[in-house]
Amino acid sequence: MPLVEILSSRPLLSVREEDLSLNPASVLMPLFIKNGELNVLFTRRSDLVAHHKGQISFPGGCVDDKDTSFEETALREADEEIGLAPEDVTILGQLDYTITEFSNFIVYPFVGLIPYPYDFRLNTSEVDRLVCAPFEAFLSGTTLKEPHLSEFKAVSDLGPAYQYQGEVIWGATAKIIHNLVGIMEEKFNLPGR
Repeated sequence: MPLVEILSSRPLLSVREEDLSLNPASVLMPLFIKNGELNVLFTRRSDLVAHHKGQISFPGGCVDDKDTSFEETALREADEEIGLAPEDVTILGQLDYTITEFSNFIVYPFVGLIPYPYDFRLNTSEVDRLVCAPFEAFLSGTTLKEPHLSEFKAVSDLGPAYQYQGEVIWGATAKIIHNLVGIMEEKFNLPGR
């Protein structure tokens, strides 16, 4: 069963009433195929942004008044941050929302397939660099134990966390990955989990 069918065949988690007062934001989880292997694209946020400085994240940001949907927000932000044109993204589906514990955002994640290679153009005021990881890395022994206490610039978070080539992926980003891995585990016999 293709991922688009898996994501579209499941109901999304209902938003709790108390979470509706949080700042709405959207992110895009870009996936691409390299050498026949599924990969995930992340950004390392710059130290110039208002929230989550220096953290590994997905391209994304706050919903603007002109955005007509959360999906549009995710695509617009990916274009603004890394130069990924919306027409070059095939949206595969939406994942359950997640909450950022310290910056008060409710984040709506979308999974998108992108071409590879791609001529990214980084907005260096928001993104320091790109980080690519094989999806399999989140299924194998590189996964940190859960729940894991992550500390980053005096902020602590108890939840899923992953480590890949010296980078720690934690917080909302790790929760989003964990959500996709869990969904795929329900449908496929994935190794290492």
